[in-house]
Amino acid sequence: MAAAQLLNFPGWQSEQALLQLLADGDKTQATQLAKRKAVEVLARLGCRDAIQSIGKCLNSDDHYLVENAAWALHQLGCQDQGFINQMVALLADRRQNRRVLIQSLAGLRVMQALPEISALQNDDRPGVRGAAIAAVATLSGSKDRILSLGEQLFLPNQMDRQSAIQDVIDAGAIELLEEIMRTPVSPVFRMRAVRLLWPEAQPLCNGLSLLDTLDSLLLDSPECLQLVHSYGEKQENLFLINEFFGTDFSRCYLALQTLACEPGDRLWPLLEQRWLEEAHNDYGAHYFFIRLFAMIVDWGDEKAKVENYCDDAIFNRRPQFTKSRPAAILALLSLQPERLNSSLTQLLDPELEANWECRYASWMAAAQMIGMGMSIGTQLVHLHIKTNDPNAFVESKKRQVAGLLTDF
Repeated sequence: MAAAQLLNFPGWQSEQALLQLLADGDKTQATQLAKRKAVEVLARLGCRDAIQSIGKCLNSDDHYLVENAAWALHQLGCQDQGFINQMVALLADRRQNRRVLIQSLAGLRVMQALPEISALQNDDRPGVRGAAIAAVATLSGSKDRILSLGEQLFLPNQMDRQSAIQDVIDAGAIELLEEIMRTPVSPVFRMRAVRLLWPEAQPLCNGLSLLDTLDSLLLDSPECLQLVHSYGEKQENLFLINEFFGTDFSRCYLALQTLACEPGDRLWPLLEQRWLEEAHNDYGAHYFFIRLFAMIVDWGDEKAKVENYCDDAIFNRRPQFTKSRPAAILALLSLQPERLNSSLTQLLDPELEANWECRYASWMAAAQMIGMGMSIGTQLVHLHIKTNDPNAFVESKKRQVAGLLTDF
């Protein structure tokens, strides 16, 4: 819609157009939808002049507009006591998105909201309960209830698990990082927790090694996760493959774990069919197909095709397939390290490869190749001696590999 597009045109004129939209009294659905987006865009533009107009949206009958307004007031650092009082009062209304209200009040450091938020630590909805526990830790410094967030990391509902990770991040509860690493959600959420919680420049934290943690995240084996689903009986392979197209990662990982025990040549006809029909263009399923390619040792006569799919995935730069690229690097390493070796220098160079996870996975591959006694070329040595990687995680991995090169 037009309101969303104005984010690409920051400036006074865009802000005025959005403010005029918020002042429009039209109650039609189209206008209400546009207002929700206008509030969000004004916040993303950092338009503090919009605080008064956005604050008035807290009175709306549209709960989604109220939600966006609360979020926007947090983003804009609202200090208007009237609006703050109104957000605190809205916590008593179960029709509202109380999770967002709690997060916004905690983000604004509204100490007066502590009693109301504390009372919600026992709410029957996990998202509200978790946000309240995190907010109490933020506002009061008390972490008495923090460990209970660990239980929410393994709830049956995926949205609840994802929300729990955000609550752990908001609370700064680094003591729960190990549990997050076992949470069956997209690796994007787990990696975000590491990036935001891990103390800068510290190789060890709470008994975890930074590089071992990152290696495990990029390998993303279902064996390292605490899955919240199980099969009561043996499932057909087609059913398991189709699970890759679902949205619940616990189910996807369970299917992956099960299929990895099957012979590759038996699976291949179904896999190739579903790949060509959908998976090649479905970023969720694509990721799990690539993972499966790495986990099955013997693909028989189809090995070359599997390698080609992995090689194509490495250099597929469409944004929605970003998650598959480092997975494909490690898959090709497992299938045919010599083939990956020919692309390694390009994948390690930050000027040629912008994705830090791809560079990190490539250094993982380099370490394994060195351990196998493979020659990885003088250019690789030059890279590790002469350049610094702009990403601290990659730089740490590179130093580890540099030590291996010295040993050899």
